[in-house]
Amino acid sequence: MVMRVSVAALLIASAAPAFAASTVLKVWTISWSPKAHAAFDAMVKDYEAAHPDVEVKDESRGTDEHKTAMRVAASSGQGPDIYYMWSGLGLGGEFVEAGASVPLDEYYAKYKWDDRFTPAAISDSKRFGQGRNGVPFVIHGEGLYYNKALFAKAGITEPPKTYDELVADADKLKAAKIPAIVFGGSVNWHLMRLMDVILEAKCGAAKHDALMSMKADWSSEPCATASFVELKKWADTYTLKPFMGLADDQAQNLFYAGRAAMALEGDWFVDMIGQHGDPDKFGLFLFPTGTDRLYFFSEYFYVSSKSANKDAAADFLNFITSPAEQQKVLGTFSAISVTKGLDYSVDKTALGKTWRDIFAKTTETFANGDQAFPIDVTTEYWRLINKVASDDLAPDQAAKDMQSFIAGRKS
Repeated sequence: MVMRVSVAALLIASAAPAFAASTVLKVWTISWSPKAHAAFDAMVKDYEAAHPDVEVKDESRGTDEHKTAMRVAASSGQGPDIYYMWSGLGLGGEFVEAGASVPLDEYYAKYKWDDRFTPAAISDSKRFGQGRNGVPFVIHGEGLYYNKALFAKAGITEPPKTYDELVADADKLKAAKIPAIVFGGSVNWHLMRLMDVILEAKCGAAKHDALMSMKADWSSEPCATASFVELKKWADTYTLKPFMGLADDQAQNLFYAGRAAMALEGDWFVDMIGQHGDPDKFGLFLFPTGTDRLYFFSEYFYVSSKSANKDAAADFLNFITSPAEQQKVLGTFSAISVTKGLDYSVDKTALGKTWRDIFAKTTETFANGDQAFPIDVTTEYWRLINKVASDDLAPDQAAKDMQSFIAGRKS
């Protein structure tokens, strides 16, 4: 564990609310990049300068260590005032269900956070059914990047608008001897993205959510089996081979080199493409699921239900998500800020503008499977995806096995 303790500056902001003398806020975060940690430290110092009666202690851990520490804290009387966590049903939801998070409805009203944050950013705060939990800090959307020259070579003149059109375009690419898409199968979560978006396309929003929340039966929902069938078709017919031995960075390098027409990646991929060539040679569209929901994950700060400093905690989160602070760290944590109204004029790329347009229009989202499921179910989900893609398991059996595993953990 790495602990970073900021020292309060001597500047006083006249408008700053007063808290109890020597208030100490304990904040638990994950081990970000050095650049991101430096940015967060700067935000903490800015807050302490405006609030000399508050000291912020930031404790940073590796991802798995952070989850373990939070599980211990949730079952004890100890813990932070604020903790960082992915916002999906499987991770953020785990701690909401365990009572580790306090609902923030009064602070959403007080600070007008519904007006501050983009609709996509706050969508997960409404997901848990127990009030508004968490404050968004990082958001990531995921979509299909495509090589414009390879699309043109296959006679594709515009991005597909439906799943059937996408499959038809994949057939055109195959006819032109161009692999439609590339994945790294050695990292479970990379190929999982394809299964996630196929489920959304084949099942629709309500059934997809019910399957991922384990409220629907995978073995009796025809769309679940149909999704595994489609996964196998993509693995057999449209994916650059061999792929099961590739890591995600190897697959990405093949995409940069023009060996495949598409890659299913997030907004962070804009910067990665720019590091490897001309971003204007690539386009972007969302996987056409037909639901108008963005494939998406976000990371939130939550106020602990055990905190004795809830007002100060909410005020700190209000400060670090303010337009002024978010402008200072723009592009450090993600390509798109959770906060509206920032100046993105430094980003001249068409891909960056496409993402900003996407986020501006997004009101509903769906999460990655490893964000939605508990870790043991995620591991089984990955195993079944890999076996179907490797032709080691029939798609209909995969749906049955998924449900058997879920039923077994409940018994």
